[in-house]
Amino acid sequence: MNTLTIHEFIKISKHLPIIDVRTPAEFSDGHISGAINIPIFSNEERAVVGTKYKQESRDTAIAKALEYIAAKTDHYLDELQQLTHSQEICVYCWRGGFRSEGMGHLFQTAGKRVFRLEGGYKAYRNYVLDSFKQNYKLIVVGGMTGSGKTELLEEIGKTNEQMLDLEGIANHKGSAFGALGQDDQPTTQQFENDLAAKLNRFDLEQNIWLEDESRMIGKVKIPDELFTQIRSSTVIKIEVSKENRIKRLINDYANFSKNELINSINNISRRLGGLNSKLAIEAIEKEDYYTATDIILDYYDKTYTYGLSKREGQTVIPLKLDEDDVKRNVEKVIGFVKENLTNKFGYCFLQCDIRRQC
Repeated sequence: MNTLTIHEFIKISKHLPIIDVRTPAEFSDGHISGAINIPIFSNEERAVVGTKYKQESRDTAIAKALEYIAAKTDHYLDELQQLTHSQEICVYCWRGGFRSEGMGHLFQTAGKRVFRLEGGYKAYRNYVLDSFKQNYKLIVVGGMTGSGKTELLEEIGKTNEQMLDLEGIANHKGSAFGALGQDDQPTTQQFENDLAAKLNRFDLEQNIWLEDESRMIGKVKIPDELFTQIRSSTVIKIEVSKENRIKRLINDYANFSKNELINSINNISRRLGGLNSKLAIEAIEKEDYYTATDIILDYYDKTYTYGLSKREGQTVIPLKLDEDDVKRNVEKVIGFVKENLTNKFGYCFLQCDIRRQC
């Protein structure tokens, strides 16, 4: 069995199945992106082994662990056969100890070549958190709700530009309505893991495009080091007519049930105000989505404008987009950035006073 450092493991695991042998509960909290869970112990079994270790002795804990393993050996191998046919696999546990070593040896008896992570998932988490300390060349796209930022960035991602979809990784669109139509959000820990996996596939010498976000995207939190870089990068503030923004939002959200939309309004009713909430809900009930959206946008526009004004040291450059053609808008935005924000060394800069909005 080959035991690899975290950097060796990350490199080789890009092309091989990764087996996480920790409990389902540990796996749910967070795991290496793309890993498969074949737990050596159930949640309950691990609790029993841990209790014996604390209350009795190491030997009795190991004896109980081996009893569980002996009863499930065929099950482990059947799971492995069903989940992957690769002859080479990567394996890890929490610290790179008993669990991954034992399962690694078992998988070898099935003819697999096994690569085991030294330091286990703990080493991987340190690697993830360290990755956010790197300096990234960020181009941040901002704009009021309904400006089409997500659509614009998705189209940019289809070009040869690098695009980081924070909302896609978070399974949330960022607003009070952001959970509608989305899968369950990952834990913050898993969000960090998936985010680091994406960032570490990028060329750090090239620009990375992403959307201007709050620190929280739904229930998950952007890592502090990355958020600091986002808030110190120049923002390209997309400006689109309110009419087009309302049309876009109606197209995106009017297909959801009235109850879902009303529940989302209730979530922000204290900030939206009692009267505005009442009027927006009445409009939804009448299927007057234009009026409801117009009312809600007034709140979001004021919130965004106020938040932008409080960002010290961040430069915001407005860019008006008159057309409702995403491909043309992408050309305009990319051309604008290349003309105004990139020097001969490839670094973003701004030819104005960084203390003010241009």
